[in-house]
Amino acid sequence: MSKINKKIDKEFRLSSWAINNKTTIYVLMFLILYLGITSYFTMPRENFPEINETKIYISSVYPGNTAEDVEKLITNPLEDKLKSVSNVVEITSTSQEDYSIITVEFDENIPVEKAKQKVKDEIDQEVAGEDWPTFNGAKVTPNVFELSMSEEVPILNINISGNYPVSKLKEFGEYLQDEIEDLSEIKKVDIRGAQDKEIEVAVDIYKMMAAKVSFDDITNSINRGNVTMSAGNFVTSQQRRTVRIIGEIDSPEELLDFVIKSEKGNSIYLKDVAKISFKDKDKTTYARERGAAVVMLDVKKRGGENMVAAADKVGEIVRLAKKNNFPQDLEVTITNDQSPKTIGQVDDLVNNIIFGVVLVVIVLMFFLGFKNAIFVGFAIPMSMFMSLMILGALGYTLNTMVLFGLIMGLGMLVDNGIVVVENVYRLMDEEGLTRIEAAKKGIGEIAFPIIISTATTVAAFIPLGLWPGIMGQFMVILPITLSVVLGSSLFVAIFFNSVLVSQFMSIEDKNMPLKNIIRITSIMAVIGILIFFLGGEYKGIGTLILFTAIMFWVYRFVLRKAANYFQKNTLVFLENWYERQLKRALTGWRPYVLVVATFAILIVAFVGFWMVSCRTKNQSRIFPR
Repeated sequence: MSKINKKIDKEFRLSSWAINNKTTIYVLMFLILYLGITSYFTMPRENFPEINETKIYISSVYPGNTAEDVEKLITNPLEDKLKSVSNVVEITSTSQEDYSIITVEFDENIPVEKAKQKVKDEIDQEVAGEDWPTFNGAKVTPNVFELSMSEEVPILNINISGNYPVSKLKEFGEYLQDEIEDLSEIKKVDIRGAQDKEIEVAVDIYKMMAAKVSFDDITNSINRGNVTMSAGNFVTSQQRRTVRIIGEIDSPEELLDFVIKSEKGNSIYLKDVAKISFKDKDKTTYARERGAAVVMLDVKKRGGENMVAAADKVGEIVRLAKKNNFPQDLEVTITNDQSPKTIGQVDDLVNNIIFGVVLVVIVLMFFLGFKNAIFVGFAIPMSMFMSLMILGALGYTLNTMVLFGLIMGLGMLVDNGIVVVENVYRLMDEEGLTRIEAAKKGIGEIAFPIIISTATTVAAFIPLGLWPGIMGQFMVILPITLSVVLGSSLFVAIFFNSVLVSQFMSIEDKNMPLKNIIRITSIMAVIGILIFFLGGEYKGIGTLILFTAIMFWVYRFVLRKAANYFQKNTLVFLENWYERQLKRALTGWRPYVLVVATFAILIVAFVGFWMVSCRTKNQSRIFPR
């Protein structure tokens, strides 16, 4: 009775439950596999994670004033008002001619939207005061905004060139701008290399003096004449109609007939003292492609949106516009597209996963046999798909940091599976237990050690998640990704691997009949070729199936013989050599020497670390503060 109780106590309840309910586990495997693949294809892709600075910016434009006046009338009153806002860490400002910019930095305990609202409330109170400066009859309105780097960096550029005037090229660009900005993934499209038009009123100062006309007369005349206003209501036949006086000009030439001044029946028109021209504004942006001037569109996506999907939709819009709307001799090209880089990073992750599975299976095959090595190899894609499912549910995107964390975790996630499979294999081989008994007992013996091992590995990366500031927001993704990956591998080892080894593990490495290999590889080859040529973006799966079929033959004629030789000769030699060295180290005076030497090496390491730290502190700075 005590022997039975001891055996039961060694079982791990969760893994035993999984073994007893294998159908549920199979359904769960399929569900996680489906959700993981779905997350892989639907997760937004971008180069870098979206980092939201806890900084709010206030810009104010006050034309015609010096930097001192802007600081006195705009910057200082706003700074004084913003000092009372809670959670503020630092306020910095820059005042220059006609312009003021204030940066308010908040601590990390407040959301950016809430901080922005606080700043807006204070600014509105200050602007509502009677002493706030005005320009052209209206109060100067500060602009409160935040900056998101992912929304400010263009994901691609569209260059428009051809034998057309710049104004015509700009019209083509504005058409694309309107079409692209209708996409939900796109925040805005900026046009470079083409300036907006403006009406220039070139005043003859001598004619003004002769006509006794001032600049204010000209400005007020244009302001009063170029306006559409309401003139009340007109009631007739029991109907009320709105009356509007339309005074906005449709062409620059209409300004010539504006009356500037009228005295004693003599009217002075604008054309009497000035010339009107319709021209481009001063050039502020330049765009070049291979040294030639072009009109360029900067396409910027919204934060958290899929960069690859956005780039594909923009490319489709450009293709349709070239086909249906633009002339044939107009050249429209897409440059600086960031999506291929992101796609390449994701493809590298997939390649690393596949290559990792192959290497793990080959290495474990030399120790456990081909069939048992498959159990550990199964844990790699399953853990990855489960991790993608969890990261997608948490709202993360496939970016550089997430991919780096997944690749880093690739080498760690097989550890739990190796321990599980090897211990179950040992119990079946040495103690003669059945698959189910060995699975329950074997996982019960190592469940808590692998849980503790996973927890300690995750704990080593926790300090990265505690890094403050913007760098902390950037680096916290790494420990989160690693924690998800290692947690997924632990889940797969305890639940999925336990069921698989309890059903399919064997200690005999039987040779597969040649007829079975021919039949299996033929079916795989046909399926792989069809997927490769007809699968489109999924043709990589066809390549993987063909590679697996080839590896069946490689294993049958090459790897199996090498694995058997390794297990019967090389492994035995290594085990005997290690046993001899261990016995030698534990006899006589050698254990004391080893202990003392270990502590001595530890002390030397601490001293060396201290010396390096002191040397680093004493080094002179290239850029002193």
